[in-house]
Amino acid sequence: MKRYTYTVYITPGEDRGFIATVPALPGCVTFGETYTEAVNMVEEAILCCLEGMIKDGERIPLKPLS
Repeated sequence: MKRYTYTVYITPGEDRGFIATVPALPGCVTFGETYTEAVNMVEEAILCCLEGMIKDGERIPLKPLS
């Protein structure tokens, strides 16, 4: 099975917590109360975004891991 990687940006929220975004997957944004929770949540968000894109017949942006 091939593995792929996506750039993830995790930034502090305005009031609290952390916001995680994946620029290659428009709309793939999530939130965590802690940095670690944001990392865990974005992994799940990426999978959900990809599943939705596959279901809708959209092209998946892929960048193979070296």
